[in-house]
Amino acid sequence: MRHFPNLMSVSPEDLRRLLTEAARLKRERADGVRSHTLDGKVVALVFEKPSMRTRVSFESAVSQLGGKALFLPGNEVGLGWRETLADFSRTMSRYVDCVVLRVFRQATVDAMAEHGSIPVINGLSDRSHPCQALADLQTITERFGSVEGRTIAFVGDGNNVAMSLAIGCGKLGANFVLACPPGYSFDDVFLKNYATTDGPPIRVLHDPAAAVANADVIYTDVWTSMGQEAEREERLQKFAPFQVNAALVAKAPRHVVVLHCLPAHRGEEITDDVMDGPHSAVFDQAENRLHAQKAVLEWLMR
Repeated sequence: MRHFPNLMSVSPEDLRRLLTEAARLKRERADGVRSHTLDGKVVALVFEKPSMRTRVSFESAVSQLGGKALFLPGNEVGLGWRETLADFSRTMSRYVDCVVLRVFRQATVDAMAEHGSIPVINGLSDRSHPCQALADLQTITERFGSVEGRTIAFVGDGNNVAMSLAIGCGKLGANFVLACPPGYSFDDVFLKNYATTDGPPIRVLHDPAAAVANADVIYTDVWTSMGQEAEREERLQKFAPFQVNAALVAKAPRHVVVLHCLPAHRGEEITDDVMDGPHSAVFDQAENRLHAQKAVLEWLMR
């Protein structure tokens, strides 16, 4: 049985196949073609963390494929504390056909996949955001025809979004550059995992201008993620020189595309003129969450 816990578990061939299917599903939706892949299927969305994009895009994806989505807040089901994850997973496997998890710990995703008998999709964890990365790769492919050989400069924290995108880039032969303050780079565990992709070496720079000098894509994310609120003031100070603004974009090639996984803190990690400017593909990227996730659902449940 397949699961989608992270991009490390997806082969380069399957990753390319998912991107091809996501593009097909996007075209079919534009043409008004209805899919019935999930007819009679129920997909449970179990969320410990709040979300707009992940919830709405998954509920819409399931509906558009003919299935039924069931939203379960984590505090309501007591994920991992009212009963063991093993018992929860085995029980859910008797009720629904797939589970999407948006949780605090990657270990929760792994335990659900280990003990259940239905596909598990990681909608976000502390270590990975593979659905976001797949949508990012789809957006880059739309703009450039291919991810291979492109240079993606992630300006900000070496967080779960950055880790997932770096893995995807490595598997597809793209160059990944992380621009961040000292102390906010990838950890050794991640770098060891990345090395198994056989992708180009990751470059970590502390100068954002140098990072974007040859970039095809500039990517940023919030500086303070959920659960890091106590660090907010310190992070605002340290990341201030890493704001994606017009001056930084001007240091990149003219064809550069700007991405942000949203929600954005406008005026912090990105400015209005860049977010709404001609280089931005942010809302195409947001839309592609829908199509990428439909591709994942079909891949797991067809």
